[in-house]
Amino acid sequence: MKIIEIIADAGHRDTLTGIAEQNGISDIWCSAENECGQIYTRMLVGPDARQPVLDALQKVLSASENVQIMILPVEATIKSDATSNDAEEDKKAIEKATSISREEIFAVVEKGVKLDNLFLLLVFLSSMVAAIGLLENNVAVIIGAMVIAPLLGPNLGFALGASLGESDLVLESLKTLLVGILLAIGFAWALGLIWPGSFDAPELMARTQVAYSTTAIALASGAAASLSLVSGVSSVLVGVMVAVALMPPAVTIGLMLSIGHYDASLGALLLLAVNIVSIILSAKLVFLFRGIKPRTWLKAHKTKQSRMLYILLWIILLSILVSITAIRIKTAA
Repeated sequence: MKIIEIIADAGHRDTLTGIAEQNGISDIWCSAENECGQIYTRMLVGPDARQPVLDALQKVLSASENVQIMILPVEATIKSDATSNDAEEDKKAIEKATSISREEIFAVVEKGVKLDNLFLLLVFLSSMVAAIGLLENNVAVIIGAMVIAPLLGPNLGFALGASLGESDLVLESLKTLLVGILLAIGFAWALGLIWPGSFDAPELMARTQVAYSTTAIALASGAAASLSLVSGVSSVLVGVMVAVALMPPAVTIGLMLSIGHYDASLGALLLLAVNIVSIILSAKLVFLFRGIKPRTWLKAHKTKQSRMLYILLWIILLSILVSITAIRIKTAA
């Protein structure tokens, strides 16, 4: 359950109550008109009605000024003298309450694609820890680096932006992802120039080769990340999965370039490319199957026209990368 709070002109009172009635919402409160001629309206909305209510509100109030629509969380509800039927209904409500609205998904993803000082610092720290973990062949340290790597947001932002036809989100996500990867490669290259030890650790060399299993892992990571987002489940652990698929290959590219092992760096680059394409493709497919689409009909129609072409292009790109992987595996054998 969520509370949708609307601040609007008092003249919209009947419209707001009508929207609530049309969507079967009985829990609605409207304040008295304040000195600015506005009212505060709150609706207690279940997961099934949340998106239709938000769409209706935006459609009706889009032309009005000084309107604010907020989604507030409900931590818990308390019922007294609950019967067995009530308990069963509560259980079903909890199971269904994991879905969140398009606006909530967008707000969460938008925060993760910002290219700010925090993002750059986290990339710097995670790449440093990952590089040392790879060089020292320390799996625990590598996993620790993945916990702080902020690469989940840009990947989901790219896929979500394409699903909603939000070109600004797509471009911002792409910029953030590229800057993050280039920073990781650059730092690893600089560290490799001064590293006194060897570069033959098994964990490091494993990132210079692409296997068919890595594609499956990346596809699963992207699907798990997007599913956790649309269902409202914590994405911390799947964020680690995505980081595992991206940060070690990026760091390996820089380390191999620093010692002039260009063929190994190409292998790591191929691994990174396969993982990025797989993650974004699977996330896009999850958004498609879960019905994440723009609110307005015109934008949804335009997005639908390009959606299948977008997916087809990414499938072709992944097929090309997998074919190159097969050639490298056959050549190495």
